[in-house]
Amino acid sequence: MTKGTAVTAELDSALERHRVELTGYCYRMLGSSFEAEDAVQDTLVRAWRSYDKFEGRSSLRSWLYRIATNVCLDMLAAGSKRARPMDLTESTPLARAALSPRPDHTWLEPVPDARVLPAVQDPAEAAVAKESVRLAFMAALQQLPPKQRAVLILREVLAWKASEVAELLGTSVASVNSALQRARATLAERAEQGADAAVSDPLDAEQRKLLERYVAAFEGYDMTALTALLHEDAVMTMPPFDLWLTGPADITGFMTTLGASCANSRLVPVRANGLPGFAHYKPDPEAGGYIPWAIQVLEISDGRITGFHCFLDTRRWFPLFGLPLRLEAEAGQSEQGL
Repeated sequence: MTKGTAVTAELDSALERHRVELTGYCYRMLGSSFEAEDAVQDTLVRAWRSYDKFEGRSSLRSWLYRIATNVCLDMLAAGSKRARPMDLTESTPLARAALSPRPDHTWLEPVPDARVLPAVQDPAEAAVAKESVRLAFMAALQQLPPKQRAVLILREVLAWKASEVAELLGTSVASVNSALQRARATLAERAEQGADAAVSDPLDAEQRKLLERYVAAFEGYDMTALTALLHEDAVMTMPPFDLWLTGPADITGFMTTLGASCANSRLVPVRANGLPGFAHYKPDPEAGGYIPWAIQVLEISDGRITGFHCFLDTRRWFPLFGLPLRLEAEAGQSEQGL
């Protein structure tokens, strides 16, 4: 049956309304911003093509989640799981620091909040959504088998009933409850090991001031001021390199040696993974102005920065975040829209 123009437009609009929440779901499942976008596009194409067979026994939203789940499970069939540097190697002392890259598919990827966090009225629901895309929680999710991952996200993040999840996955309520129990146990074990310790609270006035001090310290390359802002166990990561550093001395030591070219950089605020972040532009020694260097995602706890994560693949990240690939010198003053 051929869809009429009006019906096609109405269907396109109905499907598009679910794009952001589906992207958030696929991102949690896959750990990749770009794979999540691909999965959602595949989901919407499949839904459009098979809409004539949709019998309305479930809501359109549930039907789309069923398609998206199958797409993600197919993509995860190869068994690869994304990680952070601290999930793969031991912390490296500054004296032995070496920049060894690994392939893109190794790494848990950042994502702009706007692409995965739909607007909701309930503050508690919004808080859960943000917490569930933070880097530490995302890294823990990637350790779960794919179906456990789906169950945990649907039950704990999206608040689906066990019966609804069972119908979506074509299994029993008992099986769903068992998978949820195992998933919770795995996440609890990781939390005990400190894997989920560095989680930012919602930004308050004190945290905003902390970020303002961080911008001033970083742009001024003031290592004394930066040291005062870092937790004693702060971690710095730099995907695609597997190197990660622990503690203010090694972090600031790296910045003044291997990272010395970042002096006099500029930071532009972004929101990523439910956390504060910055687009980092460093000076262009040849043409002047500033060129992209990293998307920084910060974790904050107890008034200090506990995680300092720099994603360096600027050709991918800056367009994803809608950022320019160059700042001119006069436009290189950081904005204070924290």
